[in-house]
Amino acid sequence: MTIRRTSILLACAALCWTGLAHRAAVAQGAAKPIVAQPETPNPIYDEQADAKAQIAAALASAKKENRRVLIQWGANWCGWCRLLHDTFQSNAQIKKELLYEYDVVLVDIGKWDKNMDLAEGYGADLKGKGVPYLTILDADGKVVANQESGVLEAKIDGKDGHDPAKVMEVLTRNQATARDAEAVLSEALTTARQTSRVAFVHFGAPWCGWCHRLEDWLAQPEVAAILTKDFVEVKIDTDRMTGGQDLLNRYRKSDQGGIPWFAFLTPDGKTIITSDGPDGNVGCPWQDAEIEYFGTMLRKAKINLSDAAVDRLTQLLKAKRDATK
Repeated sequence: MTIRRTSILLACAALCWTGLAHRAAVAQGAAKPIVAQPETPNPIYDEQADAKAQIAAALASAKKENRRVLIQWGANWCGWCRLLHDTFQSNAQIKKELLYEYDVVLVDIGKWDKNMDLAEGYGADLKGKGVPYLTILDADGKVVANQESGVLEAKIDGKDGHDPAKVMEVLTRNQATARDAEAVLSEALTTARQTSRVAFVHFGAPWCGWCHRLEDWLAQPEVAAILTKDFVEVKIDTDRMTGGQDLLNRYRKSDQGGIPWFAFLTPDGKTIITSDGPDGNVGCPWQDAEIEYFGTMLRKAKINLSDAAVDRLTQLLKAKRDATK
């Protein structure tokens, strides 16, 4: 056996002992568990991120989409954190659940010296239970659940990992209650009537990349500021909302065609114009002809917006397109 090989084996043994000591310390309720600090290529935690800003952004998204925020406390040195993250990414059922029902935030705890007060504020017992540790928030930022991950661990094909069934049980048990599409639309129409505006109803789903492009454009501050003058923007999720697909079929008068699909409606729910242009559904308007038709839709549905404001919206849409090329 060479000296180099002996050194490597000794180093590995030291790391293994440190990991066992960490688990033992946590089990005994140690105030500050022992942790290993190996090199960490391909970090999964952003060590420079502002955790409060991360959570605030996730809460804003969750509120708009009726989802939960899932915080995974941990660090790049934490092997179990990586294993749980791998489970989130590799298991198809869990990956879909997270895509549909959660805004996920990975918060770095450094060497037990970062964001610990933030975790404590949410009631997350990191020092007592170890990491990874999960905190689930509702869209208002209230704690729905705190979950230590030790009970989720399992041997998968003889290797350390997490039991997908146990992980799914935690996620599904704590997800938000589905909204009713008819109720969501009714609320938007009521707002439109009370404020003398028009409803801008767009249909989409979590798996739809073009839907996300449209939604990202709609969320741009300048775009939102212009649109809100004449329009009440509302999203109907065809997958997550009860009756969402049925509502789309009713307004589209067909169960055929892609999404996003959208329509401008009067406050009493009558269709002014839809995204079905001369060549079919424009979806997320991206090509020049699609953007031109979107401008036509805006001009037909607007109440007080000037033509210059409509032109500005189409310019911003082209800018969004050009920035993604």
